[in-house]
Amino acid sequence: MAVEIRFTAASVAKVRFAVSPLGETVLALRILLGTGGHVVHRPWVRKARPLLAGECELPLLRALIAGPMPSFLFPVPQERLPSMAAELELLRATEEAFFRREYGAVAGVPADEAPEPAAVLPRLAQALHRCHDLLIAPQWGRMRAVLEADVARRALTLVDGGVQALFAELHRDIAWDGGQLVVHGRRAPHAVYTVDAGGHGLVLLPSVFNWPNVGVDKSPVAAASIRYPAVGVGLLWEPLPPEQAGLSTVLGHTRAALLAALAEPLTTAALAGRLGITPSAVSQHLGALRGAGLVSTQRKGRTALHLRTERAAHLLGAG
Repeated sequence: MAVEIRFTAASVAKVRFAVSPLGETVLALRILLGTGGHVVHRPWVRKARPLLAGECELPLLRALIAGPMPSFLFPVPQERLPSMAAELELLRATEEAFFRREYGAVAGVPADEAPEPAAVLPRLAQALHRCHDLLIAPQWGRMRAVLEADVARRALTLVDGGVQALFAELHRDIAWDGGQLVVHGRRAPHAVYTVDAGGHGLVLLPSVFNWPNVGVDKSPVAAASIRYPAVGVGLLWEPLPPEQAGLSTVLGHTRAALLAALAEPLTTAALAGRLGITPSAVSQHLGALRGAGLVSTQRKGRTALHLRTERAAHLLGAG
């Protein structure tokens, strides 16, 4: 089925990017429950599937994720890099009529026979938070780096070539055609579903776990949204190089990852974002690495820039 997203001048002006930890958690669960995924994710699946076995809300998650998924699982982020907690708040605040309609469509019952949101959404949010902590948070630093790099690349395309150039390179199934965006489906290719972006715009979300496919929200409450495969996912689950793996044994995974990231000067906040840990934890690890002569720090006003030293580069095999 093809999806046509119709634009006004106002909605074109509101095209923006966002990264969604909640969306990635839901899509990761879909893979682990055996209803999707690509061979590129197999290294992650082998490690993650045993962690899911003890999750007590699996029946609820399976009921909502194993088949066609309700749109309330994918609230559109209100900022570019939302926290998981902020997205779960959006999920808990799902409007009742919308929840009933979407839940009923998935369960195959009329909307008025769907359960009360208060009976489902708190349990669902708690289960998704638990699954995020188990499955996504340990990898979020690497994932976020891939997703942010993709956004940066697309932003340059938008600056250099405009909206048409941006959509032309997002995915082979996406085409900009005279004021509307067409996402071509592989099933029922001659059927067409129309989504009106109205004045709310369009949010583009790079995705790891939706790779290599495109996903379109067919029931947007406000802004329309498209999840597209991020560039670089194929490298995400590759094992660490031997040198870095060896350093991880000696220094610990986090400190080895910090040294690997510091091939370029980075701030404490940037390192925290890449590794998915707190700035205070980054500062603590950097202090130890500086004491060992592996990191140098230069301060400019309130900003501190960190870079690995030549000694660290040699340890990583990059000297």
